[in-house]
Amino acid sequence: MRILVQRSNYASVSIDNKIVGEIPSGLVLLVGFTEGDNEETIDYLVNKVVNLRIFEDENGVMNKSILDYGGEVLSISQFTLYANTKKGNRPSYIEALRPEEATKLYDLFNQKISAIIPTKFGVFGADMLVTINNVGPTTIMLEK
Repeated sequence: MRILVQRSNYASVSIDNKIVGEIPSGLVLLVGFTEGDNEETIDYLVNKVVNLRIFEDENGVMNKSILDYGGEVLSISQFTLYANTKKGNRPSYIEALRPEEATKLYDLFNQKISAIIPTKFGVFGADMLVTINNVGPTTIMLEK
């Protein structure tokens, strides 16, 4: 499982020109799954996300988590996090988990993170337009 975390002061996801998820500030999570991912993997990475200290404190130091900051999460499924370009210029996605299995894990991930932090979601497998105002810019890859 991989999660690309981006600190944002605004983010939205649209499908067919209609916003289906929007946050004023917080974290955008691009979430991908691979073979072997399970509930334990999800629990581990949810814990990492909610405790990742990438928000500034009163001294301007990145020392606050999303829990301290009070923002929201926008979660987007992203199988392309497992793109492999070692054999040429056309990415292979063979390492990405098959959609039938990945959708179940994505739903479980969203259930677990939304129990902790207000969370909006994209739609698994949809053609989405994601708007992210990345602050910093701060972008961090989490993986297990």
